[in-house]
Amino acid sequence: MIQEVIVTSLSAGGVAHLAPMGIQREGDQLIILPFRPSTTLDNILATRQAVINRSDDVRVFAGCLTGHRHWPLAAAEQVRVPRLADCLSHLEVELTRVEEDAVRPKLCCRPLHEANHRPFQGFNRAQSAVLEAAILVSRLSMLPMSKIDAELHYLRSAVDKTAGAREKQAWQWLMAAVEQYKFNQAAEEQCP
Repeated sequence: MIQEVIVTSLSAGGVAHLAPMGIQREGDQLIILPFRPSTTLDNILATRQAVINRSDDVRVFAGCLTGHRHWPLAAAEQVRVPRLADCLSHLEVELTRVEEDAVRPKLCCRPLHEANHRPFQGFNRAQSAVLEAAILVSRLSMLPMSKIDAELHYLRSAVDKTAGAREKQAWQWLMAAVEQYKFNQAAEEQCP
């Protein structure tokens, strides 16, 4: 099972980085699978620490992909890496092993500390649609645009019917990123 979370990492120079990512649990290990190249990968390899943040604010997922990266952070308990200040829960981890891969290395991490900050109330359809759209935006250069357009068209219905202000804002950021990508692709095709 893959869980969609926000991974906080810290560069060797102390700069925090947030990234939406799917993680897995294997026994008592948490597995982070960043694509190469990746700031998250570089940071975790440098510091050997990360924080896994569970959030129901889909703006954070969309924002990290669209340049809206400044979310309040708070100190973690057992690692130097900060956590999201407004999250449902967080899990502080330490890198124990790396399984190399040219595309997507497997970072095996040991949990150090976990804290719950508020209860999960469940996702509405718009929140789920925004998460799916965020995944599509993260793969704009990997998937055919026809597939992305078709899936976004389907997801838009859930946003139109059930979104609150946060979900609408996140959706707008993601759709702007798709339009910008299409514009850039068209411009590249026109250049000799």
